[in-house]
Amino acid sequence: MDLSAANRKGLSLFALIMIGLGSIFGSGWLFGAGQAAQVAGPAALVAWVIGAVFIGLIAMSYAEVGAAYPMPGAMARFGSISHGPVLGFVSGWAVWIATASLIPIESIAGTQYMASWSFGWAQGLVSDGALTGTGMAMALLLTVVLWLACYWSVALLARANNVLTLVKFAIPVLAVAAFIASGFHTENFTSHGGFAPNGWSAVLTAVTASGVVFAFNGFQAVVNLGGAAKNPGRAIPLALVGALCLGLVIYLALQIAFLGSVPPERLAEAGGWSGINFASPFADLAKLLMLHWVVTMLQFGAFISPSGANIGNVASAAYLAQNLAETGFFPKKIAEVHPRYGTARPAMWLNLGFSVLLLLTVGHSWEALASVVSAAMVVSYLIGPIAVGVFRQTKPHLPRPFRLPAAKVLCPLTFAFAACALYWSKWPNTGKVALLTLLSVPIAAVVLRRRGETSLRRQFAPAWWMAGFLLWLALLSALGSTEFGGHGVIPGGLDIALVAVSSTGFYFWGVRAGVNAHRAGLPGPDPVLDAAQVPAPTREPQDARTAEPAVS
Repeated sequence: MDLSAANRKGLSLFALIMIGLGSIFGSGWLFGAGQAAQVAGPAALVAWVIGAVFIGLIAMSYAEVGAAYPMPGAMARFGSISHGPVLGFVSGWAVWIATASLIPIESIAGTQYMASWSFGWAQGLVSDGALTGTGMAMALLLTVVLWLACYWSVALLARANNVLTLVKFAIPVLAVAAFIASGFHTENFTSHGGFAPNGWSAVLTAVTASGVVFAFNGFQAVVNLGGAAKNPGRAIPLALVGALCLGLVIYLALQIAFLGSVPPERLAEAGGWSGINFASPFADLAKLLMLHWVVTMLQFGAFISPSGANIGNVASAAYLAQNLAETGFFPKKIAEVHPRYGTARPAMWLNLGFSVLLLLTVGHSWEALASVVSAAMVVSYLIGPIAVGVFRQTKPHLPRPFRLPAAKVLCPLTFAFAACALYWSKWPNTGKVALLTLLSVPIAAVVLRRRGETSLRRQFAPAWWMAGFLLWLALLSALGSTEFGGHGVIPGGLDIALVAVSSTGFYFWGVRAGVNAHRAGLPGPDPVLDAAQVPAPTREPQDARTAEPAVS
């Protein structure tokens, strides 16, 4: 993929970490602590650790394949390289849907916090927890403004994001200090039902349904934009580790500050953590504690944080759509890059249209979208560990600047973890996301038919494991325990064990399907190995005294 002159210098490691951290610190910190506390109580702290470990495992598998294939928007291409065009489109579709959906969500989050401003027009942005017509218009305006900021170049993105991320980093740190200094109530961690008042199943639900996975999803920006780094093989894994570690530390500090700062009398009035339902968690808590300067700072931060995160989202979604166009499943026009600015402008227009559609149809509140989008994100993670397993068997000579240690153990474990996280997102979210992902299957069939493909059975063979996995997990979710939204046919405990064990079988099915696809030649030319085998054009040196004059 050609990059513009503005991008050929490459992003520095610091800029890449800032892009990852900037994407991680979007609306997740504004809502995540409050939502997780309501669902899991003080045990929400455990949910953040589980979420970080899960995303860390996913990120490290993507670090190996991302460093080996340092292409912007590469997360939409790994399935195609490992299994061929059909699975490439199915997995790329899932990644694109999950990433593009973040654009309107961040704008919705900024609008919801703006409703806490003292201006009359701002207070009319939200009513009964949902955006009003004016609120929808404001969210749309924020979406378009951030889209325009990325319209000209990734270099502009990096410069703007560095500044925004430093501001976003300072605001939650100052907020934590202010909340703890205002009065820290240690009894909040053990009273009203104990440390885990709603049980440990609520902790697992909080990982996905309360926005924990959503909060850490910014690691994708590092993989998708890492191809523009000066040294992708070194920069991608280092930026992933740096962004995730810093993110976890700050999210834990925010959660501790929130749990300890809620006045005990308010907690008693609410009947425990399940009754603590702040529309704008940190701003409402600061108002309750009479921390007016913190309220002002949070209101400013609520505008900056989602906006800054959307810089990486807009760019990542454009690269993903562009890669899907390069594989032939989106119109070729979408893959066009501006010769001067290097941005995929047709892809950006597509994503803007999708964002507006999502905003106007189902984007009425952050809470309504976060749980569904989090489940979609988990689906988009599935191909990472599978691709590592396939490439280890089919491409032993592939240059790997970063090599995942103990991959034979960690890859199936990571895939099983992803399956459990998808199950924890609760029915019917699992069913909705499975259906949305599988919509790509008939689209792929139509495109292949139009290309003149005569054997759809051969093309679809490497992708049936993904379809089977999504349908099986949706069935388990529907029949599973009521704690995770199911109908209680499968009792609690047995349901999670069944998800973990069966998903391991799907992992090995997926790896075997990829190996067989390579034997059948379905993935096509390798963008790294085959490119390295093409001899560079050479020119015989000419002596200036004997060279023939050039013919004009």
